[in-house]
Amino acid sequence: MDFICEIIQVLVALAALGFIVVLVVAHLTAGMANLSRHEKEKSFLTATGEKRPFPSLHDPHSRELSVVIPAYNEELRMPVMLDEAMEYLETRQKKTPSFTYEVIVVDDGSRDRTTEIALEYTKKYSADKVRVLTLVKNRGKGGAVLMGTLSSRGKLILMADADGATKFSDIEKVEAGLKDVNSGPENMAIACGSRAHLEKESVAQRSVLRTFLMYGFHFLVWFFCVRGIRDTQCGFKLFTREAALKTFSSLHIERWAFDVELLYIAQCFKIPIAEVAVTWNEIEGSKLVPFWSWLQMGRDLIFIRLRYFTGAWKLQSPQKTD
Repeated sequence: MDFICEIIQVLVALAALGFIVVLVVAHLTAGMANLSRHEKEKSFLTATGEKRPFPSLHDPHSRELSVVIPAYNEELRMPVMLDEAMEYLETRQKKTPSFTYEVIVVDDGSRDRTTEIALEYTKKYSADKVRVLTLVKNRGKGGAVLMGTLSSRGKLILMADADGATKFSDIEKVEAGLKDVNSGPENMAIACGSRAHLEKESVAQRSVLRTFLMYGFHFLVWFFCVRGIRDTQCGFKLFTREAALKTFSSLHIERWAFDVELLYIAQCFKIPIAEVAVTWNEIEGSKLVPFWSWLQMGRDLIFIRLRYFTGAWKLQSPQKTD
């Protein structure tokens, strides 16, 4: 009996030591998202090839809607999504002339013709409606969304994936969800597209390993960071301009788990969040590598909580970029 007690004490001591080591590592390796821009990232090209400076999220809005599309090596999938989005936006503008919009394609250091393809839409619709922000180096999806959001003019800002997995017209659903929770004078609200209603069907099509990893990820999200939101990873999220400025100013993670940190920050600031069911289809060509990406996201989730807990990361006041 004494031997068993000694083993338990050793295991508890090792667990405590392991926790302290992870805590120290999380604190020492903490860093802020890089808000500085390369000189080439400060401007966009017009339809005639002229350079114009991007505006700032700190400026007053001048459009009703900004659509930020992060794109990495998306020359094949992006045109389908852009065609659908532009058709919807142009039709909506014709029906309601007061509705104004912009689309910002953020090329996240692609090695294919993503920028060239996106610039064709600038030539077709003008740089007032379609702008391309080409990042010099790959920053990750979160970094791309961050830079695009900081360059936007919209009263509302929609984050939408380049693969077109979500039907673009479902923006009306997230707009309705945003309106339902946006009741305060601060104009702070977020509406998240959600695939949670499709979970049973998707589990039936997944392998046992992927299902295990998915549920493990959901548990870590719930345990460490965000509660009350069943699907944090759907790439279809709508922000009021004020909520975007408040949350993105504190963002640290630039890769896959950035959605979780954004929602964690929002809940810390008590920003209302609506979760809205949207249409979603599996599109071939995902950049997410199932096993390693899940491991990276799991690590990031743990570090989000620990870094805020130790004070290595703090909620920031909105600050201008370089």
